[in-house]
Amino acid sequence: MTGIPPEKVLEQLKQQVSTRMQNSLEAVFTVCEEQRERGLTDFSYATIARLGKGRGVPAAQSIRNKTGEAYRTLIDSFASANSKSEKYPSHSQKGQTYAWIDELEDPVVRLQANIIYSQKKDAERLLKEVVPINQVIEVFDGGATAASSIKLNELERSALEHLLSREFLRRHQLEPGANGSIVKSGSKESFFPVATIDAIKKALQNL
Repeated sequence: MTGIPPEKVLEQLKQQVSTRMQNSLEAVFTVCEEQRERGLTDFSYATIARLGKGRGVPAAQSIRNKTGEAYRTLIDSFASANSKSEKYPSHSQKGQTYAWIDELEDPVVRLQANIIYSQKKDAERLLKEVVPINQVIEVFDGGATAASSIKLNELERSALEHLLSREFLRRHQLEPGANGSIVKSGSKESFFPVATIDAIKKALQNL
């Protein structure tokens, strides 16, 4: 699927938010456009926030917060438009189960759905790398049986998988650290404590 142009994403987002946020989105767009014009591909939230400091761009934490979804969607549209290797799967690659994504009429919603789908596929690939070949994984859908109450349902499993995904680590500038910890890239400052990775893997393998 061809990426939705950031200009179109901005136009759609501005129709859904307050005047104040419209101005902030314009500032984010300007900084991202400058990055693109320079031929740079670093569209991390931290970088955009740093370059836009004092220019109306929210702080990186504000972009990552729940209320920053519009900012993330706009920045992600630039990242996807400039990426040479990270392409969204085509209609045929998604298969019949997820083919509905390409049929969404709203381009912003379609972009968000594709981002989530790509994160899901990354998490599945990562899970195949860390789970033993002969390990049997049971996924419960939250039914009413007594056993299912202590098992991860599909949403809970996806949430844990996302914490270990390359996409999550990249976007938050994190990397695996010593003894199963997750640290901030460069500074090695602890973000998640020791044994976090091991705990998540055990949960995915046994629940």
